[in-house]
Amino acid sequence: MTQAVAVRREGDTFQARLFWMKALCLLDPFGPIERVGFEIGPKGFDDIWVEYDPNRSPLDQEGNPLLREHIQAKWHVAPGDYTHAELIDPEFINATSQSLLQRARQAQLSYAPAGVGARFKLVSNWHVNRSDALRPMIYQRSGTLRLDRLFGTQTDQSAAGRIRKLWRDHLEIDEAELRILARTLAFGTATASLDDLRFDLDPLLALAGLRRIPFNESTFSYDDLVFQWLGQGRLDFSRSTFRTACLQEGLFAKAGDKRIVFGVKSFEHAFDRLEDRCSKTLDLIQHFDERPIRPHADWQTTLYPQLKEFLLGAARENEHLRLVLDTHATLAFAAGTILNIKSGRAVELEQRTIQRQVWQSNDVESNPAWPTWTFEEQALQAVGTGIAVAVSLTHDIADDVKTFANRSLPDVGRLLIARLNGGAGSQSVASGRHAFDLAEALAVKMKKEKSQDGALMHLFIAAPNAFTFFLGQRQPGLGRLVTYEFDFEGQNGGGYTPSLSLPVPTSAA
Repeated sequence: MTQAVAVRREGDTFQARLFWMKALCLLDPFGPIERVGFEIGPKGFDDIWVEYDPNRSPLDQEGNPLLREHIQAKWHVAPGDYTHAELIDPEFINATSQSLLQRARQAQLSYAPAGVGARFKLVSNWHVNRSDALRPMIYQRSGTLRLDRLFGTQTDQSAAGRIRKLWRDHLEIDEAELRILARTLAFGTATASLDDLRFDLDPLLALAGLRRIPFNESTFSYDDLVFQWLGQGRLDFSRSTFRTACLQEGLFAKAGDKRIVFGVKSFEHAFDRLEDRCSKTLDLIQHFDERPIRPHADWQTTLYPQLKEFLLGAARENEHLRLVLDTHATLAFAAGTILNIKSGRAVELEQRTIQRQVWQSNDVESNPAWPTWTFEEQALQAVGTGIAVAVSLTHDIADDVKTFANRSLPDVGRLLIARLNGGAGSQSVASGRHAFDLAEALAVKMKKEKSQDGALMHLFIAAPNAFTFFLGQRQPGLGRLVTYEFDFEGQNGGGYTPSLSLPVPTSAA
């Protein structure tokens, strides 16, 4: 097999698996997607096409209804990146005459002449070069362009100005026309491998009631099926035609116990919008500027009450809940405090590790070989009475927390460091049961430490959200504490900022 054939086959697989992630939403009667197309739509953005129900459509980066999304899926067999200049180079998309940007312009004129209602998105396993001036102009949460940064200068001499001039001259348009086009563009980085995408599809197939393909089978029949439909001229599907197609192919499994899925998000993944696959979604993205919370919003009086109302509403209607928490750690912890261990509800959590999994407190039997806690205590301020707790599961944060506490928390006298004896890492927690057991053991330790003086506890967590949720379920026994968020993007000077103080007063909650 030549390299060119391998590239084409993997590119087809990438496109097919992205198609299924969208198309499976057509089997959800409560979902927002009305139609999904494959190899249909404006040239250059015809790999996948999604049409949303106007009454349930997601909102774009400015709060306007997003009715259509056209996706160009570009796969590369080796890691790499691209720059803003390559978007005007036809060779970047293996074309001879028109660039990706020119095709985007034609699509925008046809489907979004005013710059609203439609989005044209490049989804690739390559990312924008880290040193390219375009990179900081892309919203992490939506992949759309930050117009305030791209058009924030007056001349063509700045970094943003040079991008605008290059694109204007290439497209032969003026600044106002470029702004309309830029509003419709989006860039998504597919960090998952092809195998990871297959793992991600598995629970979605189960939720949709379709047959799952065992992982020990080399072939994944869903990949080829899309192209069989393409050969038959079946290019786009509504809810009814897609269900009929799946019935004809014998894809439906025996009926099982399906869960209604509830999603909460404070950021968004490149091509996995929760509204597409959750029955109900609480969207808190508007309160954040990338990762940092916006100044006018407040954890205590805005976010927590909205989260509480949403989760209690879900719990009133369902004894078994499945949650997808694409959120900051604080919100995952807060969700646990609301659906605490006395809530009487069985909660499943979708956990993103290397692949997406569904974790429960009793999903497997406990294994004595799993890593367990090692605790270390360090003295901080001599006169301090408070306790800082650094939980290091996905990565070790002890040094960062100690530096922050010494500089910014004069009332904290002790630092409790919680590490696993197997070390930190993305797979340090093996399962939902492992996360549950670790949360229980840490809560016992924290309660014991706090009983010495009853002082305020300051909680710093680097862990899977499922673990953080399970720990939050035990907050009523831990008393007063404050959670913290790390400034990943460096927009607030780096380091930590306090987020939510618990328990939340009844008047605020």
